[in-house]
Amino acid sequence: MTDLADEALTLDANAVAGLLEEIYGTDMTARMSECGHCGNKAQVGTMRVYDMTGPGIVLRCSVCTGITLMLVPQRDGSYLIEASGTVLGI
Repeated sequence: MTDLADEALTLDANAVAGLLEEIYGTDMTARMSECGHCGNKAQVGTMRVYDMTGPGIVLRCSVCTGITLMLVPQRDGSYLIEASGTVLGI
């Protein structure tokens, strides 16, 4: 779990809605997902973004804070996507 100082620095996944749409070709924030850590079922837009200044973007479950999705930009403009912590589009 995160402490209150960390929680004050978080955004919901709507902060990266444009990027998600660019990658997936559709609005992903309204899509349902299931956390692979705790089983929470919720819209992608409810995931939490804890740091948008690092080398990539990490989205976490809003309930257990487990990592659900990582997006890392590549030099060629594509993204390396790690989504093993979630099931998208359930």
